[in-house]
Amino acid sequence: MNRRQFLAVSGIGVTTAMAGCVGSAFEDDPESESESDPAQGSTGDDEDGGTIEVSASGSAETDPDRAVVHVGVEARGESAAEVRSELAEGAQSLQETFEELGISEDNVQTASYRINERRQETGFEGVHAFQLEIDDIDRVGEIIDASVDAGADDVGRVNFTLQEDTRATLRDEALDDALANADEEADHIAANREVDIVATHSVSTSDVNVHPVRYDAAHEAADDAAAGQSTEIDSGPVTVSATVTVVYRFEH
Repeated sequence: MNRRQFLAVSGIGVTTAMAGCVGSAFEDDPESESESDPAQGSTGDDEDGGTIEVSASGSAETDPDRAVVHVGVEARGESAAEVRSELAEGAQSLQETFEELGISEDNVQTASYRINERRQETGFEGVHAFQLEIDDIDRVGEIIDASVDAGADDVGRVNFTLQEDTRATLRDEALDDALANADEEADHIAANREVDIVATHSVSTSDVNVHPVRYDAAHEAADDAAAGQSTEIDSGPVTVSATVTVVYRFEH
């Protein structure tokens, strides 16, 4: 059911570089929203040959197969004890609902819990929020609606992302795309300089990132509730991007 598409994002810039050893490494960075740098190429040579260094980016995308949902309860009262008691009651109602929905305890964790004195008025306020990991993303709307019916009044964002196996597969595909782009850049530079590439000297990676799709579930739920409808959230594709730096050996 998933669809896979490959997007090449690359360019060339020429800078002065000294031929030499570049450490080879493959590292996977955590989820982030950073973007990869444009591709850059450089050459270094002597009488017999030298190196061409190219940085290139690549990406792969697919439909998400995991959603992270944030829901919780809020409370206000004259004392911290009153707020704590109300939060405990609301949290218990939500946890019973999660169990009825068939959400495993392993996929439910407390995202935040706080009680503090109100700034503008007397009394206290607090929140107990949960983070739910949902592998069946078609159930996100159902789970939000059931949580609201159970008393949730703190509905946050929904992050559509990837399970570990899917993440690893797309990471490899994004790296393959970036390496193919680097090869193309290097071939172009070599042809322009009238030299022949004979080997790969070293490869390193950076900025291997997952770009999840984020939705404001509070607005979605409020809009659907106002229209008397169940909450429906359609997600777009999740993208994994990667940047590689490759040093190629060439001969005249």
